[in-house]
Amino acid sequence: MSELTLRRGVGSRFGVSLRLRRRTLLVVGAFAVGTIVLALVAMTFGEYPLTVTQILGAFAGTETDGIQRIVLEGRLPRIILAILAGAALGMSGAIFQSLTRNPLGSPDVIGFTSGAYTGALFVILVVGGNYLAVSIGALAGGLLTAVVVYALAYSRGVQGFRLIVVGIAISAILHALNSWLLITAQLESAVAASTWGAGRFNGLSWREVIPVVITLLILTPALIVIARPMRVLEMGDDAAQSLGVRAEPLRVVLVLVGVGLTAVVTAFTGPIAFVALAAPQVAHRLTRSAGVALFPAAVVGGALMLTSDVLAQRLLAPTQLPVGVVTACIGGVYLVSLLVSQARRR
Repeated sequence: MSELTLRRGVGSRFGVSLRLRRRTLLVVGAFAVGTIVLALVAMTFGEYPLTVTQILGAFAGTETDGIQRIVLEGRLPRIILAILAGAALGMSGAIFQSLTRNPLGSPDVIGFTSGAYTGALFVILVVGGNYLAVSIGALAGGLLTAVVVYALAYSRGVQGFRLIVVGIAISAILHALNSWLLITAQLESAVAASTWGAGRFNGLSWREVIPVVITLLILTPALIVIARPMRVLEMGDDAAQSLGVRAEPLRVVLVLVGVGLTAVVTAFTGPIAFVALAAPQVAHRLTRSAGVALFPAAVVGGALMLTSDVLAQRLLAPTQLPVGVVTACIGGVYLVSLLVSQARRR
């Protein structure tokens, strides 16, 4: 059997029926196990090297207080945030690729990541404020960009190609605005904002992890509810409406959820490119699903982000690269391989 079907309360008002493909379960399970193993290995790195046995002992409470602080307060928050940020970007990319029905439809291409970065930059360089203010600025910037892109792309509904073209244009304008903000800022603030803008996990603690966890706890149930209508929407507006799915309101909800996922990551780690673009497509190719699946994209996104962060720490150790530099390189290799594979098919 290639599928598993889970049913609960079928025939009742709140009955649930869920189909799980065995291949999808295997891929998700393999990536999940690989991510856990990589997380344990990643926590052994640092100025004070540890063994896997010491890491496990810190979790069990059998190691010294110093080692427990290093593991639980120093290294674990970074690992958790990398996985959650990658998962959030993977789901956001899956949402927009489903909406546009195009593998290039990701928040960093359409401009929503740039909008969130602009909002955060405005708070950092102009208004001033703490992490909460920066996160609010990133969310406001991403939502405002979404409103502008959606309004300009709207013409008796929103078509995927139009959304991408308008998003690329708005992204170019925002890049210019971001450069102007950095150029006109004071030198120290501009350097700090530029470093943050490359994407980083250095120095992050549980204070940054908690808002990301809360956001995912709020938005993930919403995604579970709208995942099936989203797949129906991929068949086109007419087909969706014939099946009882209201296309335009669903698009608005999907855009809001996708922007929210992108904005919260950008607020605390800076704009990180290509994870939202690559993770859904990697998951799609490995699972061979009919469309872009949300939760395989989340698992692949978490694994991809953690791998990139480990490489950022170890490639030029003890110097640490911004994780955004590594993801950009991986994304570039991914795009080249995609072009080569398409050229061979032709």
